[in-house]
Amino acid sequence: MMPLSRRAFATAAMASLLVGCGGQGTEQSATAGSRRKRDTEASKEGQEGGSSSASSNSARTPGSSPPVRLRIPAIDVDTPVIRLGLAQDGTVEVPPITADDRAGWYRHSPTPGQVGPSVILGHVTVGSYGDGVFRDLARLRRGDRIVARRKDGTSAEFAVSSVRTVAKADFPADDVYGDVDRPELRLITCGGPRSGDEYRDNVIVFAELSSTAP
Repeated sequence: MMPLSRRAFATAAMASLLVGCGGQGTEQSATAGSRRKRDTEASKEGQEGGSSSASSNSARTPGSSPPVRLRIPAIDVDTPVIRLGLAQDGTVEVPPITADDRAGWYRHSPTPGQVGPSVILGHVTVGSYGDGVFRDLARLRRGDRIVARRKDGTSAEFAVSSVRTVAKADFPADDVYGDVDRPELRLITCGGPRSGDEYRDNVIVFAELSSTAP
């Protein structure tokens, strides 16, 4: 990740992360403190939620290339991926509320397959349009496949290591944004009890690179 991107990524982690669900933005605290230390061996288990057994030392790390499509077979997700940046108030942008709902990659995070946590956001609901692209994200289980197709034509395949539902007030910024020494993926949406257009919680999927392919 380039230095400018790293700075912007840290800025976002220290700002309020905005994950709008149902057409209304729900603000949560995402203040980043000390970075979480992770084991240096990609195949070693023992982190919270467990490391995926599908992780492989043979998975090569590709160069930088933004994601253009995301597939999650276990929950029938096959969506284009748009780019997201920072809003004027310093919060992370979210995908627009449209009938043709799409996931969005935060462009100041690493691209999928690069070392570090690549962050992709999606809605669970999209107002009057109904279900969002990440409506079933909480159903994922350890080992489920996630495939990010990149602009350069390559694919980075990940395996789910853990799925967490957390109160927005207790958003685990260190776990989501913290430095890691291997390629990982974070998928984020809303979840939990709903009041009007707002949800109390966030659903966060943690995944690790298992393979890359042309």
